[in-house]
Amino acid sequence: MTKRLYFEDAYLTRWVTRVKDKLEREDGQFVVLEESAFYPDGGGQPHDTGTLGGVQVLDVISEADEVLHRVEQFPDTDEVVCEIDWTRRFDHMQQHSGQHLLSAICRDLYEAITVSFHLGADYCTIDVNKPELSAEQLAAIEQEVNHHIYLNHRIVSYFVSTEQAQRLPLVKPPKVTEHIRIVETEGVEYNGCGGTHVASTGSIGMIKLLKSEKQKGCTRIIFKSGHRALREFQEQQRILNQLTAKLKTGRDELIDRLDRWEEEQKRLQAEVSKLQQRVDMHEAKELLTKQESGMIAKRYADKSLGQLQSLANELIARGEVMVLLASELENKLVFAHSGSFPVSCGAFFKEQLPAYRGKGGGSDKQAQAGFADAEDLLAFFEHTRQAHED
Repeated sequence: MTKRLYFEDAYLTRWVTRVKDKLEREDGQFVVLEESAFYPDGGGQPHDTGTLGGVQVLDVISEADEVLHRVEQFPDTDEVVCEIDWTRRFDHMQQHSGQHLLSAICRDLYEAITVSFHLGADYCTIDVNKPELSAEQLAAIEQEVNHHIYLNHRIVSYFVSTEQAQRLPLVKPPKVTEHIRIVETEGVEYNGCGGTHVASTGSIGMIKLLKSEKQKGCTRIIFKSGHRALREFQEQQRILNQLTAKLKTGRDELIDRLDRWEEEQKRLQAEVSKLQQRVDMHEAKELLTKQESGMIAKRYADKSLGQLQSLANELIARGEVMVLLASELENKLVFAHSGSFPVSCGAFFKEQLPAYRGKGGGSDKQAQAGFADAEDLLAFFEHTRQAHED
């Protein structure tokens, strides 16, 4: 049985111990120690990393009573100095303790019980059994949870028997029936948990709720704690400062300024659309005048796919024609006709595009496609033109 030192002291980062066993497996080399402070994956908390006899610890797993450490190579000696990657460990402690506190406040304020927890590399989530939480409720949760951080409640852990556990107001029944470990946030909650935690809520630093979303009848709350929350605030402040400087306005006027900018963009886009329609009408007339067969085929160096589609629609609205337009700017192509031709544009693309590394599709009357490069675009353009020109 590996003695798990993190149960006794989550702040222990360096110790000396002996190697009990070395295992060769398909998924790597594993070392079993007499004593280990490396936390294995479990309870929503990721494993620790660090070094073991100078060798990098890549993964830590729990099997029965043993802790297995996957290493780059076996250490040279049986007595090894072990060191935890403290930055990673303390981050996980802040996130996990933050989750306990956040879940307790969600429960106390709105009877929103946490049903799952995920501690990711960038952010954390809890799912609570409420189909919806309003913006006002989320703001109240954030305010209250940070208030309890400032109160600096002590966080302690200890083992109890089944009988003792039954007398405690636990958040939920423990998953084990012996060696039940309790993490108590004094004055807040008792929680059966095997993870590592900070010594008091003050060490969580802060908790920032980022957003919420619906998740299978529950509400998922995305949040960050501690240093992650601070970095999030710093990044948001950096972006806000850049926006206010670029728009030459204060923070309080930023939304009004963006609303006016959006309205101006809509007005300008409407004017551009009208001008584009006039250009399409003029170009369509010119192309139809010069038409010598039932197909109008043309390549453009500077038109977007949207412009090709707009011009194609104008052409087929004005005449009984088949239209093939290509954009060398985007390596896109449009194939369309007025409906009086015995060819399905979409079916033709489905059959022919794979040979030219093209992707796309459409209806009987109009289809569009994109290509990996200009060479494939032009080759398919010529193939289509030759296949359908009179």
